[in-house]
Amino acid sequence: MDKYKKLKSAINADFLKDIQTLTLDECNQQPKYQPVNSFAEYANRVYPFLEICNFHEVYYRLLQLFAEGRIRKLMVSMPPQHGKSVGASTLLPSYMLGLNPDMRIAIASYSASLANKFNRRVQRIIESREYGSAFPDTRIKCGGKPPQYLRTADEVEIVGHEGCLLSVGREGSLTGNRVDCFILDDLYKDAMEANSPLIRENCWEWYTSVVRTRMHNASQEIIVFTRWHEEDLIGVLRRKEGCVDMREWADIDRLGADDWLCLNFEAIKTGDPTEIDPRRAGEALWPERQSVELLETKRRLDALRFECMYQGRPSSPSGLLYGDGFREYDALPREIVRRANYTDTADMGDDYLCSMSYAVDADGVIYVTDVVYSREPMEVTEQLVAEMLVADSTPQAIIESNNGGRGFARAVQRLAPRVKVEWFHQSGNKEARILSNSATAQHLVRFPHGWAHRWPELFAHLTTYRRDFRANRWHDAADVVTGIVEREATASQTTKRSRFLLL
Repeated sequence: MDKYKKLKSAINADFLKDIQTLTLDECNQQPKYQPVNSFAEYANRVYPFLEICNFHEVYYRLLQLFAEGRIRKLMVSMPPQHGKSVGASTLLPSYMLGLNPDMRIAIASYSASLANKFNRRVQRIIESREYGSAFPDTRIKCGGKPPQYLRTADEVEIVGHEGCLLSVGREGSLTGNRVDCFILDDLYKDAMEANSPLIRENCWEWYTSVVRTRMHNASQEIIVFTRWHEEDLIGVLRRKEGCVDMREWADIDRLGADDWLCLNFEAIKTGDPTEIDPRRAGEALWPERQSVELLETKRRLDALRFECMYQGRPSSPSGLLYGDGFREYDALPREIVRRANYTDTADMGDDYLCSMSYAVDADGVIYVTDVVYSREPMEVTEQLVAEMLVADSTPQAIIESNNGGRGFARAVQRLAPRVKVEWFHQSGNKEARILSNSATAQHLVRFPHGWAHRWPELFAHLTTYRRDFRANRWHDAADVVTGIVEREATASQTTKRSRFLLL
């Protein structure tokens, strides 16, 4: 046992200083054979300290299907510090080499040192007794023997087989090496790299000229990323190649021969529960490690970055409709000529009700004073909106009557009898309205100072709203801002005409 600990220590210290003193017999002392039945069981055996929650079980089942060859091309995006590299770049290659010691696997990352770190971790697993009990036929060089086999920090060969594990940094070379499985883990170090057009182009050039040229018809690929930019490798591949977004296990059977299976784990769940992600909207992915409260704090710091890294929905600033273009105010001006409210009820089950109360000054500048932005059912939001109207002393509320809005308006009228509640049918094209009024909205609309903290979801959905209309999941906030601008622009023109006639 002391010799075994000495071996682990030697590898951990970056590399093979004292390993030459060990004999091959000592290294090859194998424990009793105990097969594993699944990748999750294997992970628990070799890494008993792992904390596995519900989404890890899905992730590990997916990795098992990949290891068994059921999936040939797999993309997984996941927030930072959620265990993606432990699963894909440490446990997976050792498991696949156990299943098939003749497999040639390559791990790539943004730097050779990080890729080598994964390689060393895999080597430490393979030489462990726990691994030997599961896969006794998969062994690596130990104590300098057998001498004909290679074992370094960036390449290790499987004794008695054709398999090996290679590691390479982005833009590194793999000349002459056939690869049966490529594992690409975080090819961008940080936002600075991902936002560099030159580095993104170099990464794509390396991928097409190195990664793809080392592969054959049956080769597998897995890409595990924290997303940084909409034109990162995942973004480009999604645009150029066939992709199937995974929502249920049956999606695997619908994959074409060259299709990617794509799965994005959101830090905070949006949308309805699915078979793959049964969380309800608003629940955290790994609440024991990163609670919703902590994640919301991160979102308030930088909504755009949060959507990229934690929600897997990157947007480049050049592709945003509003970005950070909305100005803030500290106090309302003295001369307020009108107060009103505009409300759009939820169109679908997971859409947001958006209700904004606002004030308008003599110059037509619009100051948002209060907001209800919620996916709660109507019986809840009716009360919330009515209470906001009363608290804000709003004399008039306009509610879109589409999709149950008329009934909502009647309920609000009952709850706030002193407010004049009107409804109307919005017949204009949503996309055309939002896009054509965006510049006017940024020019006229002001939000209270600190609105990112006060209404974090509203802030995130407006500041990350994209020019490509179809790329947006929610249009509710942008639709209401547009509706206010349209209504107040008309009111302003009417006022100006009235003043002209009086003159």
